[in-house]
Amino acid sequence: MKTILITGSTDGIGKLVAFQLAKEGHQILLHGRNERKLADTVAEIKEATKNSAIESFIEDFSDLNSVTSMTLAIKEKVSKIDILINNAGIFKSQITKSNDGFDIRFAVNYLTPYILTKELLPLIEKGNAPRIINLSSAAQSTVCIDALLGKQELSDQGAYAQSKLALTIWSFDLAKKHKDINTIAVNPGSLLNTKMVNEAYGQYWSSADKGSNILYDLAVSEVYSNSSGQYFDNDKGSFSTAHSDAYDADKIAELIAVTESIFKA
Repeated sequence: MKTILITGSTDGIGKLVAFQLAKEGHQILLHGRNERKLADTVAEIKEATKNSAIESFIEDFSDLNSVTSMTLAIKEKVSKIDILINNAGIFKSQITKSNDGFDIRFAVNYLTPYILTKELLPLIEKGNAPRIINLSSAAQSTVCIDALLGKQELSDQGAYAQSKLALTIWSFDLAKKHKDINTIAVNPGSLLNTKMVNEAYGQYWSSADKGSNILYDLAVSEVYSNSSGQYFDNDKGSFSTAHSDAYDADKIAELIAVTESIFKA
């Protein structure tokens, strides 16, 4: 039995993959920001899968300062994490800035998984053949440092694409620095039938199952046991090349340095 943390698991592909993994008897740590929705999801998964090893953690990822309280709660519940799926994401929002003054896409899609993962690394390193699966996107564009720091306004699409490239760059850097952890960035598929996609575009191309199935495979299949530091493009159904900036040593170093400075401030 593996211990698996899935962020953003009360909706969409996060919830679907939680069901898939719970059916196999794994201990599932669910995260959501709505207390009622999270409780309902826990009850639904327990009933459907007959798996009682389901824990829940509530946190609003737009508030970076609150992430530590969630990681402390996790550390009190479990002694290791075998798989972390950084799935929580946001595209459109009525609130464009986080409590810390960052664009909300950068906060939720990049900065929160960055600090969450960093604080949970001691548990992940104790895991059995640990893996980190980071939800990237086909939408990736060059990161503007001023935009990352909340000093420049971006469109919804621009902020989303930049935040997803930031996540991909960090995934590659994490894989290099922690060779004992299998870290993979993945585009789960473009325009899947999820709440986020429908709110953003009003249409979809593929079922949400397409995304949850690849998350499941990347998380537990032996096929991907030695795939660290790569980018899986589920639109192509294979590993592929991410945005060129993700392979630029100077841009990688700059992003990581700026990100570290944010959390030291």
